[in-house]
Amino acid sequence: MPKIDLVAIPQSNATGYPGDHARAVAGRHYRRLGPATGLGDFGVSHVVLKPGAASSQRHWHEGEDEFVVMLSGEAVLVEEGGRTPMVAGDMAAFPKGVANGHHLLNESDTDCVFLAFGRPSVSDCHYPDIDLHLSGGVYRHKDGSVFA
Repeated sequence: MPKIDLVAIPQSNATGYPGDHARAVAGRHYRRLGPATGLGDFGVSHVVLKPGAASSQRHWHEGEDEFVVMLSGEAVLVEEGGRTPMVAGDMAAFPKGVANGHHLLNESDTDCVFLAFGRPSVSDCHYPDIDLHLSGGVYRHKDGSVFA
């Protein structure tokens, strides 16, 4: 297997979050490793969180597993059960269908880096803290209306 040239893979901080919900991830930068390396069964993203940034809005997926591995720096895993510090070498798993809203926050003064494994969301995704729900690939308000 050839070594992956990380710098050759485009980095993005794009998000599909509508409106003000995008602000939390403005300091999140990622590289999608799967398409660049020919992986098709699952996705892998190399993620850098700048100080103050979140990996996502706190969420959980009905039909997609997620797994993260911290590579450097530190972050706080925020989930239903509380807050857990995460440092290099730490891992966390989020099985599909488990209503445990989660995300990582970089509350330190340096970047943190991690790998996120999963698949693109094709099932519903729930956001317990905010008026947001992903259904059918469309972000909606919890009442079902589509964001304008």
